[in-house]
Amino acid sequence: MTRTPVATVRTAVDVPLRFADGYATTARVHTFTGLADGREHLALALGDWQRGTPLVRPHSECLTGDVFGSERCDCGPQLREAVERIATAGGVLLYLRQEGRGIGLYAKLDAYALQDRGLDTYEANLALGRAEDERDYTAAAQMLTALGVDRIDLLSNNPDKAAQLQAHGVRVARRVPTGVHLSAANAAYLRAKRDHTSHTLDLAG
Repeated sequence: MTRTPVATVRTAVDVPLRFADGYATTARVHTFTGLADGREHLALALGDWQRGTPLVRPHSECLTGDVFGSERCDCGPQLREAVERIATAGGVLLYLRQEGRGIGLYAKLDAYALQDRGLDTYEANLALGRAEDERDYTAAAQMLTALGVDRIDLLSNNPDKAAQLQAHGVRVARRVPTGVHLSAANAAYLRAKRDHTSHTLDLAG
């Protein structure tokens, strides 16, 4: 098990949420001091999150998908789905500032341009001289520990999230897949995730 530095809760405040389709809930939003990567990650506690095993989704920030509704990925629909499922079950959404699988917004858009020339999402990152996936979930584990959470049901299709969290002492009791938000615009992207990094995605073809 990896020794994980200690972080503490800095601020906790209630924030009413409302999505474009009308779904509304309230999140207890936590900020932190001492996160390993120094970034401003958020933990949104939803529903009765302190009872039983919380449902947790580490969601990497995606400005194009989360805010502008880009259909090149499935991030926006996954975020919307996760908030409602977590609010119903009780749990925590970790909103992680890891744009473009950790390479940043501009580099992600550079990778999009390479994908338009035929590379898949992982090949494009490599062509830019970056790793296929630069995300590190140390801060995610720190946030959960600071909230007193050491055992979770993990809402994710990505096996690497489970492996990294468990390496930092967070027990993943159960992996819960997200829905498959398939469209003509993101089909190749989702296939690459399924075939290249073993995401649990049930896609036709």
